[in-house]
Amino acid sequence: MASFSRLVRFLAKDGRTYYGDAILPHGVTDIAKAKQAKIIRGQIFGKHDVTDQVEDIRLLLAPLALDDVKTVRCLGLNYEQHAKESNLPIPKFPVLFYKPITSLAGPTDPIPVHPLAQQGTGLDYECELVAIIGKPCSDVPESSALDYVLGYAIGNDVSHRDWQLKHGGGQWSLGKGFDGWAPYGPGIVSSKIIKDPQSLQITTKLNGKTVQESSTKDMIFGVAKTIAFLSQGTTLLPGDLIFTGTPQGVGMGRTPQLWLKDGDIVEVGLEGVGSCVNRVEFTKARSKL
Repeated sequence: MASFSRLVRFLAKDGRTYYGDAILPHGVTDIAKAKQAKIIRGQIFGKHDVTDQVEDIRLLLAPLALDDVKTVRCLGLNYEQHAKESNLPIPKFPVLFYKPITSLAGPTDPIPVHPLAQQGTGLDYECELVAIIGKPCSDVPESSALDYVLGYAIGNDVSHRDWQLKHGGGQWSLGKGFDGWAPYGPGIVSSKIIKDPQSLQITTKLNGKTVQESSTKDMIFGVAKTIAFLSQGTTLLPGDLIFTGTPQGVGMGRTPQLWLKDGDIVEVGLEGVGSCVNRVEFTKARSKL
């Protein structure tokens, strides 16, 4: 399905934006450390080739252009220990919500916090494995579900707990769907490299201190089971992103609770993929005309 190993979208030193296959030094797996990439020609979700043309990376962008993204599906309460710290029962079925594609951002982009989300408390972080669908699938069995995955990235499901749980009437997307609140990347590692997405270390660091540290094996619904379930009666399309939930250690679950502040640096990381490092930036209200 994919001829690349580690897909990146980047601004090159020649000023142009490319899709490429990241070139990493021997023994390095963090895509964020890539300095060069082989240019990819063609359609990422169709026929494409990794060429011998090499370009220098000036800036890594969100791995997929918005035109190549279809939906952003997200799971809630999908790690057993996270459900326990939330004092909620283990879900019997995946808890599904959606983010708008405008929430997507790159691996080093700032996390903009709109004045509406600066009210009260509750600004939180969530490291998540992101699975990217590579070809259409419908009613697929769990045994073959991973065959439809293009690859994996790490993402941050930035959340505002008051808007998620109180003001929003329980509509999670309202507290999670602000612009730029789903940074992901630093690239997409092909499923031919990551064959087992349920054996990866996943972490969050806040201002250099580890606040989340777990393994994807703690997922209640693994990637294959999630895809099999979500595809029942609903066709998943190339370019669908699935944020697969977060482990324990979120700010809401701590005593005392730990909320993000203006200027905080949040780093989410996934074994074999790399890390996204994003700065929280409180924005000012736009002047009315």
